[in-house]
Amino acid sequence: MLEEMSAFFAARIQGYEAHMQQNIAFAPEFYPETAALLPLKNGFRLLDLGCGTGLELDEIYRLCPGVQATGIDLCPAMLDKLRQKPYAGQLHLILGSYFDIPFGENCYDGAVSVESLHHFSPERKLSLYRKLYTALKPGSLYVETDYSAANPEEEAFYFSEYDRLSCGAAPGAFHYDTPLTAEHTMQLLRQAGFSKVLLHKKYENTALIVAKK
Repeated sequence: MLEEMSAFFAARIQGYEAHMQQNIAFAPEFYPETAALLPLKNGFRLLDLGCGTGLELDEIYRLCPGVQATGIDLCPAMLDKLRQKPYAGQLHLILGSYFDIPFGENCYDGAVSVESLHHFSPERKLSLYRKLYTALKPGSLYVETDYSAANPEEEAFYFSEYDRLSCGAAPGAFHYDTPLTAEHTMQLLRQAGFSKVLLHKKYENTALIVAKK
């Protein structure tokens, strides 16, 4: 049985951070590396898409306590957990879907998303990337670290299985992994307007992608 996205995470909140750190291959490495790629400084305005309980923010604030981060997540339990972090006073947290929430124009120095976007269709991701591109200041970086499909055949299989199990519901309505290949994600970022898109590193099935406006 598939579970509604927010309910899936709420039901697992107690063990979520331990699961991510211990059961996701190379997570203890890719969270710090994601943070290190951002040109952080005091007053740096960061947008975090799918911030969850703040595992990437833990690393970002360890490097630079003066960051001003906006975090968006659709699970209230996740945000409640994040509000307990010592840097919570530096955060602006928004409950909702990052597909629906306006980001503004030329107002962020950088953006990040870690292990969040592998539930959605290419069409929805392209619309999100276009909105993100508009929200970033010229020269800013977007760092995405996410689960990726090994090849186009695997990508198509995940979407086919989701369609079968969900009876045709839109990807993202229920929790089920539908990752794109790293190459497909990079293609969408270029379509959205990002001038330089690089595969920085691959950790087994997790791709760390850097896109520059």
